[in-house]
Amino acid sequence: MSKRIVIVSGGELDEEYALSVLKEDSSCYVIGVDKGMEFLYTHQIIPNYIVGDFDSVDQKVADYYRNETAVPIREFNPVKDASDTEIAIRLAVTLGSEEILILGATGGRLDHLWANVQCLSIPFNHGIDARILDRQNSIRLIGGGKTVLKKGETYGPYFSVFPLGQEVFSFNIQGARYPLRNHALTAYDSLCVSNQIEDEQVEIEFADGIVILMETRDGDSRF
Repeated sequence: MSKRIVIVSGGELDEEYALSVLKEDSSCYVIGVDKGMEFLYTHQIIPNYIVGDFDSVDQKVADYYRNETAVPIREFNPVKDASDTEIAIRLAVTLGSEEILILGATGGRLDHLWANVQCLSIPFNHGIDARILDRQNSIRLIGGGKTVLKKGETYGPYFSVFPLGQEVFSFNIQGARYPLRNHALTAYDSLCVSNQIEDEQVEIEFADGIVILMETRDGDSRF
């Protein structure tokens, strides 16, 4: 099995961008999630697994995967204690992935987006690199220690940071347009939105806690 697993979830998908991610590593393992199956069906992509409650999937597509392929399907009752994307993330962890890329997890309903961001803590706690991706955004979690962002190697020219859970104390940013030293990163201000790399690299450093790191670019940027 490929060490990279791509989860195609049921949110808004930029089809050209999603295809570019899937083609980047043709050996990647693909998990189709609920309405994300329709994208895979349209582009004749056979996933390695399918999960979901099928409450938003075209019945023709669901029947195709059920009856005309050998794809393992984990179908759940719509009344359940976890979102379809969370179930897919937990499956990716149990499959032994080293990297998880999640498509179709942004856009549309913000409650779904926020739930998906919080679910990144599942692979994070297992030491797995996991990111939510769309054409403009790369979202991941970072923990205590030092994280380096190198100019020209980031997802876009901007980066933003937010605590996941408790405040993060003694938070430092060096090499950015807006540096910070010994800052208390809280969930109720917008100070750390839309920073930029000023030097050759940015160093983000803190001792304890979990931080959401977003690398972003404008909508007219090419991927």
